Amino acid sequence: MAASLAFIIKKRWALICVVFLIVTSVLVLPEIASPVQAHGAMSVPISRVYGCFLEGPEHPTTPACQYAVSVGGTQPLYDWNEVHLLNANGQSRQLIPDGHLCSAGTTKYAVFDTPRTDWPSTNVQAGVPYTFQYRATAPHRGTFDLYITKDGYDPTQPLKWSDLEDQPFLSATDPPLVNGVYQMQGTMPAGKTGHHLIYSIWQRSDSPEAFYTCSDVIFGGSGPTPTPTPVPPTGSCKANVNIDSSWQSGYQATITVQNTGTAAVDDWMVDWTMPAGVTITSGWNATVSQDGTMGMAKAPSWARTLDAGASVSIGFNATGSSSPPPSGVVLDGISCT
Repeated sequence: MAASLAFIIKKRWALICVVFLIVTSVLVLPEIASPVQAHGAMSVPISRVYGCFLEGPEHPTTPACQYAVSVGGTQPLYDWNEVHLLNANGQSRQLIPDGHLCSAGTTKYAVFDTPRTDWPSTNVQAGVPYTFQYRATAPHRGTFDLYITKDGYDPTQPLKWSDLEDQPFLSATDPPLVNGVYQMQGTMPAGKTGHHLIYSIWQRSDSPEAFYTCSDVIFGGSGPTPTPTPVPPTGSCKANVNIDSSWQSGYQATITVQNTGTAAVDDWMVDWTMPAGVTITSGWNATVSQDGTMGMAKAPSWARTLDAGASVSIGFNATGSSSPPPSGVVLDGISCT
């Protein structure tokens, strides 16, 4: 009888230990994001969501951005580079309904579809050469198409596809990336006056994913642009890639990035190149994901800012060979040494 009781107690303890190990493994499971993080927004002329982000997600200064936060919260501003569709594949007009162009039909950014005349805007002149700039936190191959609204556009009404000119006034395939900003040389549409909107579609050629922005512009405006001036990133960084351990089917690595610039990097994003055949399975200290051969780490909510001189270490596990190791580390579009 004593032997039977001891056996039962032993089995129960074994079961308890197994359950404890399973629960513990779930609780400490490293963070791995969905396959894609979004990667940019129009900065010149400034887009609605990026303009509000520059005002400060917690304390925006203009009525439109204050309204955006009161309705949609601060997260869309922190995620200013995420207005996208994963499977657009050149079918944006078919996928995005009228009245929802600025949000790409997503609930998260729906507030930026709100018709109003005081969104962050840029004063421009018609028919003159212009350098369009697109802030990129992760580079991708693809084509930018920029559309302008037709004469008679009414910013107090929801934006429809029929409000845009039929053809883009500027198309740029794989434009140069300078200090984290795509530079596109073009000409502002001629004959325009008053309030208009420039709608951009960035369709990737290495993926069906596409990104979207709405930039309000005032043709012939004489006053100051009522938004913070977007400053292209001119910082610098250093990076170190270390293979912590490896085994037959994979390895663990740590990428350490130091912000060697003079200014803090808010809502930072680190990208790097993964060798072909290597797949990230988990990550920590950031929201880690993979898009093709690009590894990506997005700032976690508890550490959005990387101060000047500060470092962040991103860890991940991967399947595949550790030789060659990951390379080409980039901090917010700036290549690290």
